[in-house]
Amino acid sequence: MLDLLNAIPRAFILPPANLFLLILIGLAIWRRWPRAGRIVAGTGLAALAVLSTNAGAAFLVRPLESMTAPLLAPERAGAQAIVVLAAGRLQDAPEYDGRDIPDVLALARLRYAAHLQRRTGLPLLVSGGTGTKGLHAGANGNSNALADAMAAALREDFGVPVKWIEPRSRDTFENASFSAALLRADGVRRILLVTDAMHMPRARAAFERAGMEVVSAPTLFFGGQARSPGAWVPSAEGMRRSWYAMYELLGIAWYRLRHS
Repeated sequence: MLDLLNAIPRAFILPPANLFLLILIGLAIWRRWPRAGRIVAGTGLAALAVLSTNAGAAFLVRPLESMTAPLLAPERAGAQAIVVLAAGRLQDAPEYDGRDIPDVLALARLRYAAHLQRRTGLPLLVSGGTGTKGLHAGANGNSNALADAMAAALREDFGVPVKWIEPRSRDTFENASFSAALLRADGVRRILLVTDAMHMPRARAAFERAGMEVVSAPTLFFGGQARSPGAWVPSAEGMRRSWYAMYELLGIAWYRLRHS
């Protein structure tokens, strides 16, 4: 997926920028082809309005979340380790002495991983590099690999030990490849994989391709929450969910095309 997003700037293929671009195209052709211009611009405007709501985003979110299910009995899954994948971070957080800290999405994954670790007693691996080529230091001179920030949060904030740290991966495919190598060295084959529900289909496929036996342990299910009338009110959260869901749908399609 990174190859595709490097070739075509992400902003132009995901909402809301792609919808604004569609509207601009409609306006540009309006004078010469009024009917076509109205249709194109109107379609972009309508899609922008709908996908800016939590209810509209659910049309993209639900198909992704239907590909996985909550893990009901982690103690009986037969797993040998827990793997939690990185999300984003807040860089050089002043309240943490300039350290990088996990963002809200990453914290939700870490909270669920900590919950699973307490229930199962399984050793835990955190996976995530910087998202760029090579590591660099934060304001305090420490590595800002996502995995390091995640491990610190698990140990210091959740009181959960971390056995393996995988700090080199730049995407989900590398999460799987590098984590699998660490785990196989210790004889681990079957894992509980922790990420949010929308990301799970692509993450599971990557880890299975890397040779792991995967038990899905998804968190953050959004699709069933858009039930009140207020879910049709445009919001930044609605657009965020639409952006994320479309990113994952494109990612799944790209992975299938790449590895078919």
